[in-house]
Amino acid sequence: MLQAVWVSSPGSSSLRKPHCHQDGKQIRWKCGFVRTIIQHPCLKHYPKGHRKARMLRKMQICLCFFFVSGILYEISLLPGCFFSYMPMTKHFLTPEQVLNLGKSIIFLETTERLEPPPLVSCSVESAARIYQDRPIILFMKGLTNDTALDLNSSYAAFSLLSSMKNVFIFPLQMETVFQETPLLQWYNQVVPEREKNWVHVSSDASRLALIWKYGGIYMDTDVISIRPIPEESFLAAQKSRFSSNGIFGFPAHHKFIWDCMENFVLKYNGKIWGNQGPFLMTRMLKAICNLTDFKGTEDHSCQNISFLNPQRFYPIPYPAWSRYYQVWDKSPTFNHSYALHLWNFMNHNRKVVVAGSNTLAEKLYKAYCPSTYEDLIRNAKLRDFTHSEDA
Repeated sequence: MLQAVWVSSPGSSSLRKPHCHQDGKQIRWKCGFVRTIIQHPCLKHYPKGHRKARMLRKMQICLCFFFVSGILYEISLLPGCFFSYMPMTKHFLTPEQVLNLGKSIIFLETTERLEPPPLVSCSVESAARIYQDRPIILFMKGLTNDTALDLNSSYAAFSLLSSMKNVFIFPLQMETVFQETPLLQWYNQVVPEREKNWVHVSSDASRLALIWKYGGIYMDTDVISIRPIPEESFLAAQKSRFSSNGIFGFPAHHKFIWDCMENFVLKYNGKIWGNQGPFLMTRMLKAICNLTDFKGTEDHSCQNISFLNPQRFYPIPYPAWSRYYQVWDKSPTFNHSYALHLWNFMNHNRKVVVAGSNTLAEKLYKAYCPSTYEDLIRNAKLRDFTHSEDA
């Protein structure tokens, strides 16, 4: 059922179901409030006190105005609503309230950096454009509740993303995320400073907890969305019989994700890269499904979980990852793909998109994250100007 956010004051808000005809104590106050405003017999009780009656009438009108404004605000947050998100309203919302709107697209930044690099910005922007009726959430480890970042931030990419109507940027508070999951005990015992792959391991854990609690789709910050994913419960095949954890989606409280969290703790080994990531997803899928090789562009399905063909997200396999940063004689159409994973983990030499290079990655930026691309061009011109001045 759809839920909306009722903001009672700038500092506090709570989730309410916007239906007066339903039973339940949590919504009776609102229905009673409406009846009180509409049915208050002010003129009947004060036939001679015209001044007092007029004052009460004005109060009724004011209360009605604020109530209707609240209802319209709720409606504006419903997925698919024709009202636009207003950037100013986003400051009133907590992560839980946005996540409870349902079907979020979730990104994680588990480093301490505050300026999203172009590829991160492109990933978030492309998702925001493809999924315009869904909340797009970027959780950032380096961001805190006391960090003053907004639309006028000196971080250009942060400002760019914040200005998009359905993009929300929140601090990543892991202890809160892991509450009421099997991962909390692990998190309280692990020592991040001693972990070889903590940035990756903490991300692997956080994505599982968030999807289990709230449902939706998780995407790595090097995934460029090109068309909507039609599946609700799915894993992405990186290759035949092997699952990625760079993109997956499930409804809230799905048993498969809970089992993954339990196995994460049971089989934890932070020294092996991917043991809590793609290897975890693969071994858990193999435990319940008989995995076979893919033929053509077919998808597989097992126990209501879709195991999507590598063409959906990995048409360019990881050994050929650098082809994204090369010039193609004829650019591929990716007609069978929902998104493209650019394998940033393999990009040890830190190849980047260069304006005017005509590489495949540049063409993807132009098509699916044009605002990020324009920002990229502006920054390049600024650097060129600065260098020429220095010379």
